[in-house]
Amino acid sequence: MAKPKALITGIMGFTGHYVAAELRAHGWDVWGVGSQQPGPADSHYHCVDLLDASGLSVVVADMQPDVVVHLAAIAFVGRGDTDAFYRVNLLGTRNLLAALAGAQHKPGCVLLASSANVYGNATDGVLTEATSPNPANDYAVSKLAMEYMARLWMDKLPIVIARPFNYTGVGQREDFLLPKMVAHFRSRAAAIQLGNLDVWRDFSDVRAVAQAYRRLLQVCPAGDTVNVCSGRTHSLREVLHMMERISGHTLDVQVNPAFVRANEVRSLSGNPDKLLSLIGDWQVPALEVTLRWMLEAA
Repeated sequence: MAKPKALITGIMGFTGHYVAAELRAHGWDVWGVGSQQPGPADSHYHCVDLLDASGLSVVVADMQPDVVVHLAAIAFVGRGDTDAFYRVNLLGTRNLLAALAGAQHKPGCVLLASSANVYGNATDGVLTEATSPNPANDYAVSKLAMEYMARLWMDKLPIVIARPFNYTGVGQREDFLLPKMVAHFRSRAAAIQLGNLDVWRDFSDVRAVAQAYRRLLQVCPAGDTVNVCSGRTHSLREVLHMMERISGHTLDVQVNPAFVRANEVRSLSGNPDKLLSLIGDWQVPALEVTLRWMLEAA
């Protein structure tokens, strides 16, 4: 019996690597598309631009995926190229959905990775899927626009929208905050420049996020929007103290005003109840466990 076929967009990225490994470990035949050139003789990967609608349609028709995980996006909130957020996150997603809807073989589930950034500074306390979005930057606006656009396709495709809160792990780029901090502690640097230390985030482990995505694909609550979060928050100041305990090293922390965003989301704390009601028991490692894994990675 043939393995079910999974298509991952952005498979060469940080999250794509872990989602691919999770799906392969559970018996999926994993294929990918992305903008990077593949390694030698990787027949399961196609280099295609999401903005190339006709090229994307050809690839989708050729692959005939049973499920799709759409991860390809411009994901760094501090990025200066505003146009790229809208081109890739909105128009690229639309091209993908059009290609899938137009294909002869329709996937059984399409998981779109949005972001908890859509909530913005909407409210204090814990955010549920019923919390009104209030995006505070172009990245978040582009993701919310993607969600609304995707609703135009929900009568044609079984779409699930995931709103992941912050997550990290080995392999995340150092222009993201936690990997930057880990790198400074690993190299035993004398000092680090950071922005606001008193922002609170719900941090998950990328391995747990990959597992949640796989299990959402399996139950496929089509038409639903689902928070993917741990339900636990830590301030960056707390993260620094954790890293000091793990590494035995202390940094001189310098607050650089250039790193303090005017539209910073102060607190992002998620409620995972809906996710747990859909996929059952789901364990997110304690943040200290994830940080130790990152610090000890070669």
